Amino acid sequence: MLEVTYMRLRAFTQNCVEDLQHLRNAHDMTVSVVTSASRPDLEDEVDAAFRERWPEFIFHDPIPPKYLPRVHAYFAAYDVLLLVEGKVAAGGWGVPIAWDGTDEGLPQGYDHALVQAVEDHEAGRTPTAFSFMAAAVHPDFDRQGLATNALLALTDRAAVDGINHVFAPLRPTWKHKYPCVPMARYATWTREDGLSIDPWIRTHQRMGARIVAPAPDSMVIPGTITEWEQWAGMPLPESGLYIVPDALNMLEVDREKDLAVYREENLWVQHR
Repeated sequence: MLEVTYMRLRAFTQNCVEDLQHLRNAHDMTVSVVTSASRPDLEDEVDAAFRERWPEFIFHDPIPPKYLPRVHAYFAAYDVLLLVEGKVAAGGWGVPIAWDGTDEGLPQGYDHALVQAVEDHEAGRTPTAFSFMAAAVHPDFDRQGLATNALLALTDRAAVDGINHVFAPLRPTWKHKYPCVPMARYATWTREDGLSIDPWIRTHQRMGARIVAPAPDSMVIPGTITEWEQWAGMPLPESGLYIVPDALNMLEVDREKDLAVYREENLWVQHR
């Protein structure tokens, strides 16, 4: 075990990925960092702690179920939990990808990053970049810097593997308040200090990230009208565009085809 500071988590070596790491953060809490694979006993606690952080429809994206089993098998070291006194306080995960070094060479978004990571691994392509896929904090531990801790833990694990470029397809915290505004414009909205109005974008900016570009169709979630009425918790009585609670973009509804499609636009940022 190794004492490291809140400002910088340093992974030990690839051989001790499963070992506990400890840090003391700015709120004077001792935090242990473990992989999800090393603590399967925490699975129910993780689900209970984090599921409410995302709207129900996010869990019906058809791409993750096809690829997540292989992600868990191939990239277990990049799925971390932060424990405070043994309780799940935060977590995050990501995937390595083979990147050509250009902004245009980034995956289209969240779904494509997931697919590319698996396909790159199976094709034997050497990863050159790392993409954060998600990070969440238990409500009891909000505003204590733990999301940053989780991201730093993942960044350092990637660095140990020789991956020094780090990106993220962000789902901005407040974008759902402006579903009719394109991400390209939303990303330009700043406070007087020059940082984004959005708390999640600001977290990444404070870590040194730059805004790269919107990620159109980052997640595409189709469903029947009945399914989407359940996921959104609201009736969809006619065809057209709908503002759905917690959705970053409008929902497209076609009652004649019994089809509703949600196309979520995210925002690519680069840390390194």
